[in-house]
Amino acid sequence: MPEISDRDFKQLVAFIKARYGINLEGKKFIVQSRLSNYIQDCGFRDFTDYLTVVFCDTSGREVANLINRLTTNHTYFMREPEHFAHFMDVFLPLAEKRIADHDLRIWSAGCSFGNEPYNLAMCLDQYFGFRRREWDLQILATDISFNALRSAAKGVFGEQALKNVPNGWKEKYFRRLNNGLYQVTDDLRSNVVFKYHNLMEPISFKKKFDLILCRNVMIYFDDSTKSALCKRFFEATEDGGYLYIGHAETAPEDMPYIKEIAAIYKKPEVMTE
Repeated sequence: MPEISDRDFKQLVAFIKARYGINLEGKKFIVQSRLSNYIQDCGFRDFTDYLTVVFCDTSGREVANLINRLTTNHTYFMREPEHFAHFMDVFLPLAEKRIADHDLRIWSAGCSFGNEPYNLAMCLDQYFGFRRREWDLQILATDISFNALRSAAKGVFGEQALKNVPNGWKEKYFRRLNNGLYQVTDDLRSNVVFKYHNLMEPISFKKKFDLILCRNVMIYFDDSTKSALCKRFFEATEDGGYLYIGHAETAPEDMPYIKEIAAIYKKPEVMTE
């Protein structure tokens, strides 16, 4: 099995951090174990040979493949249920009163295989019911992994991923496939728009968001990267809007949002006379 040299590992760490903000320092064994078989199967002589191709890749395909193999896309429905309770009981009632044009803007940043945005779409349907036709409730879902985005768009999940789905939701929002898998209904899938976005790049979407979710993504980032990202999120959030982060994550010391409860932050409303 190929081993990665200290020199190659340092170059890879610097490259990934500069491009994607992901900090791989101290994770040499993980990098080696996730890439060694692939390097052998593709006929590369060693890590040096492979990384030369990665660093010179202008198409973006090999870099995207590298990211797919290095990032862990572990997710399931109703993960960190405190967020969904806040979403239904606090955020949505406030948003319904505040948003006059009925254009609710939600961004799932680092959506992985789509569990989170689909989960939010289910909650929106539960909350609004027949009133949903009066609202624009599409959710933007982004990730740096093309592999995850392709899978997310299909909306197919194993039964284990649905273990925490509330009673009745499985029958309402999924259809069972012949192979024992479940697919999100067409109606629900139409409420989520999947796009590639690198969180290290400027946020240039046309409108600001009422809610941004970036859960269990910043765990890969160092303090300075988290600080810069949260400031970009803040600028992309409507006054009175929210940011949800993972419960295992720590916010930067200069977090511009106000902490409401654990892992839930709010952008202050602008007071008008």
